[in-house]
Amino acid sequence: MSRDSLDDLNARLLAFARERDWEQFHSPKNLSMALAGEAGELLEHFQWLSEQQSAALNADKKDAVALELADILIYLIRLSERLGIDLVDAAYRKMAINEARYPTERVRGDARRAEEYD
Repeated sequence: MSRDSLDDLNARLLAFARERDWEQFHSPKNLSMALAGEAGELLEHFQWLSEQQSAALNADKKDAVALELADILIYLIRLSERLGIDLVDAAYRKMAINEARYPTERVRGDARRAEEYD
């Protein structure tokens, strides 16, 4: 099994949930709430750190952050599966929208929101 395929990971996550009869709990509402909770747990690792500290995590902290990111990815993949959304396609579509909204020559080095430009 390829370890870099979202499809393969989705199949493993689906099998995991079905083997435990957990799909009944994996409604879009519940999965989106779990996703938000995991994002909050990720934030806790960076709370009160300086910009420099947040970019230079020690090995233990980096591993803890990796596991929180994994939780986020797992819930995101489960949510997209339950809703029949192709995450990779959606990401490419969103990038095309962002490229149009934030043309390089207009926004390079400037982090304002799109509606804040003239």
